[in-house]
Amino acid sequence: MNKVRKNITTLDEHFDSRYGKVGSKKRTEFEIKAKAFAIGEIVKEERRLARITQEELAKRIGAKKSFISRIKNGQSDIQLSTLYRLIELGLGKKVSLMIE
Repeated sequence: MNKVRKNITTLDEHFDSRYGKVGSKKRTEFEIKAKAFAIGEIVKEERRLARITQEELAKRIGAKKSFISRIKNGQSDIQLSTLYRLIELGLGKKVSLMIE
């Protein structure tokens, strides 16, 4: 038996109502913050896989541990050059960017 559930919204509908339609200023700001958080999660996971501390990663790229912590928490708006240093110099990986 399939029951029809009322008052259920999709994730897109939720984001539309909470942050505005795609392309609006509020929605774009939300998406930028979400991507910053995602980058922090990627850095955290790659650092874990490399078995190095935040302090060691910071030393490898010439930064402070607090900077790595802010990135991990999505609280730092990092420059592209910093992202490259983190991933390529700090973690020995390659960055690949895609524009849609």
